[in-house]
Amino acid sequence: MLTIADLRPIDLFDDLTDDELGRWLAPAVERHLAAGETLERQGDGSAGLHLILDGTIQMLTLENGRPEPLARHTGPTWMGAIPILTEMPVPGLMQADGEVRLVTIPVADAYELIVGQRPVFSRVMAQVRPVMSRMTQREQNRERLASLGTMAAGLAHELNNPAAAARRAAKAMCDELAVLSSTIGHFVAAGVSREGAEELVALQQEALAAADGRTALSALDAADEEDALRDALEDLGLADGWKYAEALAGAGLDAAWLARVAAAAGGATEAAVAWVAASLTASGLASDIADSTERMSQLVGAVKSYAYMDQGDVVDVDVHEALETTLVVLNHKLKHTSIEVVRDYDRDLPKLIARGGELNQVWTNLLDNAIAALGETGTITISTRQEGDCAVIDIADDGPGIPPEILDRVFDPFFTTKGVGEGTGLGLDTARRIVQERHRGSLLVASEPGRTVFSVWLPVANTAR
Repeated sequence: MLTIADLRPIDLFDDLTDDELGRWLAPAVERHLAAGETLERQGDGSAGLHLILDGTIQMLTLENGRPEPLARHTGPTWMGAIPILTEMPVPGLMQADGEVRLVTIPVADAYELIVGQRPVFSRVMAQVRPVMSRMTQREQNRERLASLGTMAAGLAHELNNPAAAARRAAKAMCDELAVLSSTIGHFVAAGVSREGAEELVALQQEALAAADGRTALSALDAADEEDALRDALEDLGLADGWKYAEALAGAGLDAAWLARVAAAAGGATEAAVAWVAASLTASGLASDIADSTERMSQLVGAVKSYAYMDQGDVVDVDVHEALETTLVVLNHKLKHTSIEVVRDYDRDLPKLIARGGELNQVWTNLLDNAIAALGETGTITISTRQEGDCAVIDIADDGPGIPPEILDRVFDPFFTTKGVGEGTGLGLDTARRIVQERHRGSLLVASEPGRTVFSVWLPVANTAR
């Protein structure tokens, strides 16, 4: 039989009389756990207040499905008051580290006893405040790291294509430069005259100018021109003429131009054709490298803009530029889906004096949630407008909507509909605090099947606290 003497060593009851402590015996349920046995699971509703008499309970948090140590509670002690008083899910997985003897006070009874006995309530609150502060700080850091991870993943995906294109072009450029550097030797060996060399230079410049001014052909037309060039090259006795046909046809050159090259080059005709083809290819490769590196530069610029690097904490924020930058960061999640992004911007919306980096975290959370809600297909509509002294930014999706029974909880800290380890439950809470506490604004949500809208209201003047 459980007695007052069993509970007295627990510091929660230090200031209680025996009569007051005796009230805890009636609802108490004594339990014995074997090593490794689970007491409560992360994300579940609380089973009650646990009074550990002997042994150790280890609390773990699941990070992407992997357990990470969070805290250890060795008897005599108590645990589990936070979910009871805050009505929050259990913050971690509780497992017995060896054999454990404990007592569980059911939630309703524990709440009444804690609130009804001031010494107990004071001791609980003295522990709840720092624990909640540590948990919140920890989860906020996870949320920031998640946003940073989203940005890094997006940058890696978006940089990969232009970087790979630049690398391929640079490698191919080496081959063409080898042809260009050996051409003069071929001309000298074949005895090309000064007049012939001048004519070949003119023909090369003519080919480069033709390529610059030419528009792209359809695949069928381009194939027809390549076939015609291949035949003309074979007529000149160039067995490997097919190597040059694509580059020459791309510049719009024809058999008559080839005949002029043969007349000027004589025995060095193949070297001259290879030289011009290499010049055309190298020019195209240089353009590809320039385009790829420009794209990479734009992406780096987008990330700098996203993070507001090289700027102060409070800056002039162009909301539309910030939204577009965030879409660039999240493009790796959109590019393999059929999700359409519709923009309805009020271009007369003034700039805001705000903490740009923090607001970008708001846009990231809202847009990332919209993408997740839609899955593979749907429409995200981003609209901006000014109403009175406020800028209003609406981010809407035509997904399944948020169930009415949880709509009023979406901004609660640690509340998430994602699986264990997939979300911190602080994304929308963080967004709400950034908007309301840091920028004197408001974040609202309305949802029904087929339409969910998150509306951010920000004062145009004196936005940032």
